[in-house]
Amino acid sequence: MKKKVIIPVRAPLRAYLRRHRREVKLPLQYADLDRFHQTTALLNHEGEDTYWQTIYYDEHERAEILQSLCQTYALLKMGGDMSSLEHLEVARVDYCLFGNTSPFRIRIINRLNDNYDHFYVKKVDANRVYGLELEELLSPESVRYLIDGDTLIVEHVAGIPGDDFYKDKLDDTPFNQIRMAKEFVKFNERCFVRLLGDMRAYNYVIDITPDIEGSQFRFRAIDFDQQCYEGKKSFYLPQFFKENNPIIFMGIEHMNPAAVRQYQLEERAMIGARIKVGNRRVRDLLKIISEDEISTPEKTQQLIKDLNAHHETKRFDRCRTMGDVLQAHLRLALEKEFHQSLG
Repeated sequence: MKKKVIIPVRAPLRAYLRRHRREVKLPLQYADLDRFHQTTALLNHEGEDTYWQTIYYDEHERAEILQSLCQTYALLKMGGDMSSLEHLEVARVDYCLFGNTSPFRIRIINRLNDNYDHFYVKKVDANRVYGLELEELLSPESVRYLIDGDTLIVEHVAGIPGDDFYKDKLDDTPFNQIRMAKEFVKFNERCFVRLLGDMRAYNYVIDITPDIEGSQFRFRAIDFDQQCYEGKKSFYLPQFFKENNPIIFMGIEHMNPAAVRQYQLEERAMIGARIKVGNRRVRDLLKIISEDEISTPEKTQQLIKDLNAHHETKRFDRCRTMGDVLQAHLRLALEKEFHQSLG
């Protein structure tokens, strides 16, 4: 797949972001981090290449950049309270070699207890911003982020990357395996309903919470730049990516169609409840996205055709933009004739 074209954040979306305190003045911009002069390959615990590079800056500007990163972290995680800056330190800055927006990952350490956290500095992309907003409005979890000009700051989402999880964590009790498969069904439904694409195993994490009996599992997206962008319906259904086959086969083993349908209906009901609770904000965002150009006419027409065929309807014919398609799909999701994405 070709790298996605970066879509600019236009004035109506920026006004929405300012209104909801997402746009702030940042201490540094993406371009400031891009002035590094040396890199080394970052390897994992097994000595394998992670496709990230640890970067280094010239001594004359290193201190200023690292201090600005600590201030950025305070804006993101502490509401701008700078009183704890003396305890924060940047342990490492990494640069991703394969991401659409070439992100930087910042590792922050609290010197009082050596606890660490991460956040990301990326180039602004409208699809990603819409995806992050919809994650807050329609999903069980939200992801904190800030923008300033062409720079996007995003918090780290804790969890085990899907591809690593499938290699090491699937050999569990049948009870936990059923819970894993159930949560994937809900994740699959959530992505399809809101048209979040490209959820291959490395684009989401699994958050594991120990419970009274067994564990609870939550699938969480970590990349949002394919929100309402591609034209193929299957692109918005994680079940169709071969990277997700291990959890798909587990679901086939442990669940029948009736159970799958129940979990889909549960997730759809939760999405409907979230839409009602955040009605004004959801309505404002959908109006903006419907008037925005966040994909190509060709991709939009292809998705209209695919969704008409999938749902056996003609109602998507009235859509002009990807935002229109999203609105129509959300409305359809709350109606009984919404066709199942698994079965």
